[in-house]
Amino acid sequence: MTAIKHALQRDIFTPNDERLLSIVNVCKAGKKKRNCFLCATVTTERPVQVNVVKVKKSDKGDFYKRQTAWTLRDLAVVDAKDAVKENPEFDLHFDKVYKWVASSTVEKNTFISCIWKLNQRYLRKKIDFINVSSQLLEESVPSGENQSVAGGDEEAVDEYQELNAREEQDIEIMMEGCEYAISNAEAFAEKLSRELQVLDGANIQSIMASEKQVNILMKLLDEALKEVDQIELKLSSYEEMLQSVKEQMDQISESNHLIHLSNTNNVKLLSEIEFLVNHMDLAKGHIKALQEGDLTSSRGIEACTNAADALLQCMNVALRPGHDMLHAVKQQQQRFSDLREQFARRLASHISAIKVLQGHDQSSTLAQHSVELTLPNHHPFHRDLLRYAKLMEWLKNTDYGKYEGLTKNYMDYLSRLYEREIKDFFEVAKIKMTGTTREGKKFGLHGSSGKLTGSTSSLNKLSVQSSGNRRSQSSSLLDMGNMSASDLDVADRTKFDKIFEQVLSELEPLCLAEQDFISKFFKLQQHQSISGTTMNEAEEMDGGTLSRSYASGVPQTISSEKDMIRQMMTKIFRCIEPELNNLIALGDKIDSFNSLYMLVKMSHHVWTAQNVDPASFLSTTLGNVLVTVKRNFDKCISNQMKQMDEVKISKKSKVGILPFVAEFEEFAALAESIFKNAERRGDLDKAYIKLIRAVFVSVEKVANESQKTPRDVVMMENFHHIFATLSRLKISCLEAEKKEAKQKYTDHLQSYVIYSLGQPLEKLNHFFEGVEARVAQGIREEEVSYQLAFNKQELRKVIKEYPGKEVKKGLDNLYKKVDKHLCEEENLLQVVWHSMQDEFIRQYKHFEGLIARCYPGSGITMEFTIQDILDYCSSIAQSH
Repeated sequence: MTAIKHALQRDIFTPNDERLLSIVNVCKAGKKKRNCFLCATVTTERPVQVNVVKVKKSDKGDFYKRQTAWTLRDLAVVDAKDAVKENPEFDLHFDKVYKWVASSTVEKNTFISCIWKLNQRYLRKKIDFINVSSQLLEESVPSGENQSVAGGDEEAVDEYQELNAREEQDIEIMMEGCEYAISNAEAFAEKLSRELQVLDGANIQSIMASEKQVNILMKLLDEALKEVDQIELKLSSYEEMLQSVKEQMDQISESNHLIHLSNTNNVKLLSEIEFLVNHMDLAKGHIKALQEGDLTSSRGIEACTNAADALLQCMNVALRPGHDMLHAVKQQQQRFSDLREQFARRLASHISAIKVLQGHDQSSTLAQHSVELTLPNHHPFHRDLLRYAKLMEWLKNTDYGKYEGLTKNYMDYLSRLYEREIKDFFEVAKIKMTGTTREGKKFGLHGSSGKLTGSTSSLNKLSVQSSGNRRSQSSSLLDMGNMSASDLDVADRTKFDKIFEQVLSELEPLCLAEQDFISKFFKLQQHQSISGTTMNEAEEMDGGTLSRSYASGVPQTISSEKDMIRQMMTKIFRCIEPELNNLIALGDKIDSFNSLYMLVKMSHHVWTAQNVDPASFLSTTLGNVLVTVKRNFDKCISNQMKQMDEVKISKKSKVGILPFVAEFEEFAALAESIFKNAERRGDLDKAYIKLIRAVFVSVEKVANESQKTPRDVVMMENFHHIFATLSRLKISCLEAEKKEAKQKYTDHLQSYVIYSLGQPLEKLNHFFEGVEARVAQGIREEEVSYQLAFNKQELRKVIKEYPGKEVKKGLDNLYKKVDKHLCEEENLLQVVWHSMQDEFIRQYKHFEGLIARCYPGSGITMEFTIQDILDYCSSIAQSH
């Protein structure tokens, strides 16, 4: 290790003017064992700098190179890991923690001890030595002993010291002057001793020669001291004179400070008095306006408003510290409080009186609106009250209790007034829907309550009486319940649509006008929220609700003023939603198809309201009612599907076009006219899909159960009617069903033609079936005529049994049979007859082909031609 130490000193540290004091062989903990050296060094130049240097062996040779260096000042912690047991691991905390493993515990301890000594000697900074044995660290000692310890450290540290360049040069010059210094060291030492003695003698003689000069210097110093004493005496006398002047100047300065302090206090006092007078003085005119001002005229209201604002400014002035302790300030504040209480009480009483008078005026106009389907106009009432909007804002900011009381009284009073007006309005609407009051009793209209108590059976009777002739015939086959209500005259449905639209058109501006008035009069923002917790919108705004929403007259927990507007509107117009639901129930009882009109109208008004304010009372209420209308619409669709499933047909008469197929045609035509450009087209498309699938299923069910009319006829006629309806209405969502209906119609038409036509030439058909069977067995076609049962004589015998007269007779009977099966409404007789004609001709050509192939050259032909068949069919169709 010593050799390595000298090599490192020579190669690395000497060129950098550093001395190597301690060295330890280490490797990094936990990684691949690559050895390096940690060296403790000090610089040779002052100020001394202590470093910890990491040295490692070069990869390209056997020399060492300097890799990393840290100053001892950056070292914070030395962790020896274990102070008792021997452990080669230790950590040095510089800018980060460096973990090392020494080659031996002895080297580790020696290195740590050297670090501690260097810190004590050069730095004396706070380095934490943890888990280090106390034997390695020297204890603190008195200053006298400290030097000896330091000296001992110096010897320990300086155990090896290399000559510098100047010292080497001096020694070389000296040795050159004595060539025998190397061969005779004793002679060289004796010569040096003699020269040293000569130098000492010269120094002593020089000292003795300078004694006289020293005496002269001492004499001069004594004279200088005497002069200094005289100067000090003069300075003392001057200081006494200046001291009296200083005392006089201090007295003058103190007097000036007191005068300045007095002036400053006077200025501040004047400023405070001016502040109180300017900000807490209310003009006599304002006081008179608050006490006696006229609240009926515009000029008086303006004067009261200005006075109230001035009073609010005086009450809200930000007093400076200590002002509230002044007796005059307390008196003025009490006076302001009394004025505020007096004016707030007078204002609340006046506004309450205006509402009562307006209520009487409104009740007197109810009679003229009861005949017409209009709601009374509250604009004059709103216009009169809006003059007090600024005063209401003042009342809200100064006396929230009275503001809350006015709000509650307004809601209670207006809710009763609007409830009376709206119920009378809906009563007129119901009467207009049902015609007269007497007819309205059939639907359960009694008195002005507007409640529906009629039974479904009475509605069904009215619906059946108002049906057309065609529906009367169908009702004998099918009990359609409420579906028969759709047979009401188109004018009645149009009348209902107009009345329902007028009801919504009257309610919408009424609600919007009242909401706008509430926002302006009660100073509630419709579009700006105040932070706070959310309140339950459905909570009833009784006397305690608003009180709980505010503490100390200032809003604290209400979620937003927008919520408060909606709650006030809910309280005032609490009867709108039940009345609308009653009106919707009545319309649904009059005619279940009215739900289509209501769905379109209600959807439009909801869409309009949501564009204005999605969270408003009107939007929420109409949205709730729209849910009811949608349920009625779904119920109407479900009832139709249920009635299709329960349909019963007559066993004695032909079926024809099924009633629910005609009902679907009527429903689709009506719905297309109603839902043209409607917002909720998707609801109708879903209903179409459900209905058409139910119609398809029910048609097949009835066809399977039919006894009088063949199944193919029922399917053919009804699917032809469905296809024609869908083609005419062009309903985009039912394109697939239209194609399916056409396919079913075509398939069952072909099936019916083949079934009805049967085998008009029965014996001839059996004959040729035998011929085809022989050919299938492997007999050649031209050899079939040699078979005994199928020779030419047998063929001629069979052909003679079907002369033209017999064929025409058979076709005539077939036409009569088809005519009995088909209904006149769909007008498919000629279509079916033409298809039968084509099928008969196809069979005729098939027989002729067999004769030509199996009996070639025999000259055998049928006793009638294709032209005869065409003439027979045409003649039969014209005769009927």
